[in-house]
Amino acid sequence: MAMPLRRHWTTDDVRAITREDRHWPRYEVIDGELLVTPAPQWRHQTAAFELCVLLDAFATHERLGSAILSPSELELRPGTITQPDVFVVPKGLSITGLVPEWSDIKSLLLAVEVLSPSSVRTDRVVKRDFYLANGVAAYWIVDLDARMFEVWRPQDETPSVQQTELRWAPDGRDPLIIDLIALFDRIDEKWRQITGITKARP
Repeated sequence: MAMPLRRHWTTDDVRAITREDRHWPRYEVIDGELLVTPAPQWRHQTAAFELCVLLDAFATHERLGSAILSPSELELRPGTITQPDVFVVPKGLSITGLVPEWSDIKSLLLAVEVLSPSSVRTDRVVKRDFYLANGVAAYWIVDLDARMFEVWRPQDETPSVQQTELRWAPDGRDPLIIDLIALFDRIDEKWRQITGITKARP
C-alpha cells in the first residue's frame, strides 16, 4: 500500500533501497515522505502499456519527444524521486554526461498515473499537487473501474473528467484523439483473452 513511513527520507535512502529490491515495490520520495507501492496488477500494466503505445506514436510523429513506462527515477525537483506510470519527455533534453540520465529530465509534457486500490490518495492528492507544481504540463489519472480519465493542468482547480473521448494538444498542435470507450474495451478484452473471465477485475 502506498503510505508514508515516519522519518525524513532522502533520494540517497531511496536509491539504496531500490538497489536492494530492484524496482518493486516502487519507492518514491516527495517532501521527505517515502511512498511505497507494491507491484501493480496485470490490468493496470495493460492500461499503462496501451497508453504508452498511443502516446509514443503521437509524440514521435509530431516530434514532441518520447513516451516512457516506469520504472524510472525522475528528479523533477531536487530531493524528490517519482515514477509516473507513463510519462512524455520533451525533445531537446540537455544531458550532463555521455548518455541521458533520469536526473537530466527537469520537465514533462505529460504524466499519467493508473489508479490501483493502494494508490488512490497518493495519485489524486500527493502526486497531483507535486506534478502540477513542478514542470508537468498535463496530468492524467486513469480510473479503470469507473472507465474515466481525470485531466489536470497546472491552472486547473478541478479536473476535466473524460469518459468517451480525450484530446491532447500540447503546444497547440493538432490533437491526439483517444477513443476512451475503445481503449477501455481493448484493455478488458485482453483480460478476457488470457483468463476466460467475462468480467474484468480491478
